[in-house]
Amino acid sequence: MLADDPLGAARESAGDPDYTAAFDQIDADPRNTLVVADRAGEVVGTMQLTYIPSLSQRGGERLQIEAVRIRADQRGRGLGRRMIQWAVDQARARGCRLVQLTTDKRRVDAHRFYASLGFAASHEGMKLALS
Repeated sequence: MLADDPLGAARESAGDPDYTAAFDQIDADPRNTLVVADRAGEVVGTMQLTYIPSLSQRGGERLQIEAVRIRADQRGRGLGRRMIQWAVDQARARGCRLVQLTTDKRRVDAHRFYASLGFAASHEGMKLALS
């Protein structure tokens, strides 16, 4: 699912052993949760939740949502909405003060989707690719 769109296809490499190492590190970290949505035993969605302690927001913890993916044949059925709402509920239950995510500037549909859930494009994100 990571490579199941033009942007992902350009940067992901299915079967790369680095994914296994990353999965193991994320799975072992208590501040990370890997979420898998399944329908009838088949994986139809994934996302990674990372809880980040912060000095800003009055020292409150924040939730970072990453790597949200819905299987192509399941898009448009409300699964992504339910997954994000579930993640926000988890953040609230944990006492987080903020939920944040990034989405590629070229993903116009994703921007609309996240805005419909109450997210605001309040900051300009910047990245520096190291490889």
